[in-house]
Amino acid sequence: MDADSILNGKFSFKKLPNGSIDKTKVICVFCRCELSYHRSTTSLKYHLMAKHSADLNSPPPRQSQVTMDDFRQKRMDTLTKNKLTAAIAKWVATACRPVNVVEDEGLANIVRTAANDWNYELPSRATITSHILKLHETEKAKLQQALEKTKVVALTGDYWTSISNHNYLGVTAHYFDPQWKLQSHALTVVKTEERHFADAVAEHFMQVAREWDIEQKVVSLTTDSARNMIAAARQLPFEHMPCIAHSVHRAVTVSLTNSPFDSALAKCRKVVGHFKHSPANQAQLEQQQVAHHQKKESLVQEVSTRWNSTLEMIKRVQRNAEPLRDALALHATNVAMPTATELEKLKKLEAVLEHCRYVSELLGGEKFVSCSVVLPTLCHLSRVMEVTEDDPAYMINFKGTFAAEMDGRKEKTNITWLRVATALDPRSECHASYLHSSSSPALCFSQYVCFVSLLASLLCIFEFCTVEIGILSQFCYTCSCIKV
Repeated sequence: MDADSILNGKFSFKKLPNGSIDKTKVICVFCRCELSYHRSTTSLKYHLMAKHSADLNSPPPRQSQVTMDDFRQKRMDTLTKNKLTAAIAKWVATACRPVNVVEDEGLANIVRTAANDWNYELPSRATITSHILKLHETEKAKLQQALEKTKVVALTGDYWTSISNHNYLGVTAHYFDPQWKLQSHALTVVKTEERHFADAVAEHFMQVAREWDIEQKVVSLTTDSARNMIAAARQLPFEHMPCIAHSVHRAVTVSLTNSPFDSALAKCRKVVGHFKHSPANQAQLEQQQVAHHQKKESLVQEVSTRWNSTLEMIKRVQRNAEPLRDALALHATNVAMPTATELEKLKKLEAVLEHCRYVSELLGGEKFVSCSVVLPTLCHLSRVMEVTEDDPAYMINFKGTFAAEMDGRKEKTNITWLRVATALDPRSECHASYLHSSSSPALCFSQYVCFVSLLASLLCIFEFCTVEIGILSQFCYTCSCIKV
């Protein structure tokens, strides 16, 4: 027997890193398994018979000679390349990446490293564009099949302007699939050249409906309350539903224009700009936040087109009032913090705007139907905006302007549909427990509420935020989901 092997070369002693041999360990040449060896081959023979069915007298497997081919890099096969190209095209499309990202050498090196193929070249821009077009046709066919199976479709649409000052129309379809799951899919994002007069707007929406063959299935169209949208909706054979969240946002914006809060809000904007536009100032603010045992957080600048940004700006300034004062004291600047009186004003404004934020987020839900909660939430806002004896003059002014603005938009709101949606929402049956038991009549209160709501809807006497029983029936739902 060879000094370095056992059982006719089927086992060899383990070699240590320093070149010596450990004669208490052996390695199986078939499976490279490490076994203990104590001068007895019984366990080794059992391993051969159990694991390899090897003949004890047969020679060990021949060791293949290492050649240059073993060190040659293996190229990625065609199937893997095609899968990778499809994955890159989908990533570019879904993540809105520029097509020329495939010319990025850094991305190419990442793929080469992951594939261990340094000869791999990313697909060209033309190839990615071709794959994206094929992907679009595939997804469009799937969506067309889904729309064929549904009976009704609701559309939402809006015009927007790109950074390059080009106008686009985006239209989204909302429908229930056979499993009653709410689905939302973008039907188009098309560039528009002509001016957005009512006739042109109406034709744009009809073109989209005709393209997807859903003219007879569209039951409603939701847009903002712009004059051209309202006028266009009158020309369309669909029910029009103005975006209530947009109306709430506009009412807040109008109520804050030339209001007693102008001075305090102007100071907040300057303070936020002072720290947002200077990394050094931001670093000092973070140091002060740590010194006051507060978490590090940046300020939020108000943006007129961004919903609830005014509220977020106020909240950040209020939370960081002390760190902001100390940080500004270190700077030679004319930027001043709002006074204590102004901060108290902003605190009262924040309390009211918090309800507006909740309403806009609730009505902007994407995974649930929000039409049936419009009237309850508007009634809730109506209650919030009621003037109380404790309200100072500036809050009376704000609440009055907000209420008047919302009341002026009532005529543009499809109240009839909202009444029916509220009355038919089965969730309203689940909230009687939020009322005191003594207020429940012999008839189950939830059923009573639903009955009154439905009856009022059918008789068209459910006046917008005015009928007492209407407020009561709607507010029972509001209390369950909105923290007053």
